[in-house]
Amino acid sequence: MNLTPASQGTSTRQATALNAACQCIWLDRHRLREQLEQSLGEAHLLLDSRPGLAAGGVVFIDAHDAMAMDRTAGLVRRALKSPAYARHVEEHAPPIARLSRPAEGGVLGLDFHLGGLEPQLIEINTNPGGLLINLELARALAACCDCLAEPVARLAASAMPLAGLPSRVVEGFLAEWVTARNGAPLTTVAIVDDDPAAQYLYPEFLLYQRLFESAGWRTPIVDASALEARDGALFADGRRVDLVYNRVTDFYLAEDRHAVLRQAYEADSAVITPHPATHARWADKRLLAWLRDEALLRAAGLDDGERAHLLQTIPPTEIVAPGAADDLWRRRKELFFKPVDGYGSKAAYRGDKLTRATFDHVLAHRYVAQAVAPTSMRRVVIDGKESDLRVDVRNYCSGGETWLRAARLFRGQTTNFRTPGGGFAPVLTLPA
Repeated sequence: MNLTPASQGTSTRQATALNAACQCIWLDRHRLREQLEQSLGEAHLLLDSRPGLAAGGVVFIDAHDAMAMDRTAGLVRRALKSPAYARHVEEHAPPIARLSRPAEGGVLGLDFHLGGLEPQLIEINTNPGGLLINLELARALAACCDCLAEPVARLAASAMPLAGLPSRVVEGFLAEWVTARNGAPLTTVAIVDDDPAAQYLYPEFLLYQRLFESAGWRTPIVDASALEARDGALFADGRRVDLVYNRVTDFYLAEDRHAVLRQAYEADSAVITPHPATHARWADKRLLAWLRDEALLRAAGLDDGERAHLLQTIPPTEIVAPGAADDLWRRRKELFFKPVDGYGSKAAYRGDKLTRATFDHVLAHRYVAQAVAPTSMRRVVIDGKESDLRVDVRNYCSGGETWLRAARLFRGQTTNFRTPGGGFAPVLTLPA
């Protein structure tokens, strides 16, 4: 299939038409409750306190956009794994991220906007929330006709059958352990965050806990400040921790409450994933500027067509420098400002909403400025009334392969889980 912009004429935009009209495939919340009750017991009731977590419908995407996103994911991986990018990233990384540790990336979240001729990669995340939640949502779809059930399951699965995803997640964590510890037995995996029970995605922590325990690993969910270091090892609840599934968003472990986690990383007394070097290698916001640097892309071995594809699917991104203040202010309405080590749209600003005082804050801190990438839209029905919500699409990828796609529906300038009718939604990829 031709992946040039010309192939995306209006006649091929089936997904746009379906997203504007189709309400015949939806999330069966009763089925979702049954699934979560089977997995989590009474903890499934946590979903009731998070009404914005799951939207009620699905999002359609065209085969062209799916193929383009998959190609971008593969090329990004090739580039960032090359010696040229490894050297460049290390030169700009903080000292803690220069420690010699494997940094394959694990599961990455590549977020795209689909409102233009080509999908636009706006962000890469190393601890992308929602993978197991979205697996449950994809398994709980219903259609107006029973004959659609099997086709819908196939359209939701991307290149991987939904049933195969849990085992691949376990295999990924085990592979990181084996790489770091040469086959020593893995007995305890701690899921670590700040006040994890208060996190909006705490239900997903419970799903990971169940998954890991089914693999035979003891899996406590632990507040980062409750970790202990002694006798050259890391402990939680009095038991030694072999591997930490790290969900904290202090990516370089600089805060005092993460001192024990930082010590364990520096001393290699536990395997931590993702870790500071992983973030620097795969999710530093400056990477989206460097991935448009043709000299670096050539050095990474990408040919003319591959470089052109990345330039088409990564929006123009620049590192904010105080010396460019006047020019950036003049162009601010065309830009989105993001902190280099930010996450979840925190401290991110759309330029057309920017005050001069906030702009001065941006100049005084580490930011990138990214060209505004238009979103696609999804029409939803809320209490009998139609409403159009913005869409971004998250691709959960590992090893350059897309495992699952999910959408986030929202209103406003950034994704959130507070929009009525919004939240995570399964993605259905239409046939070519």
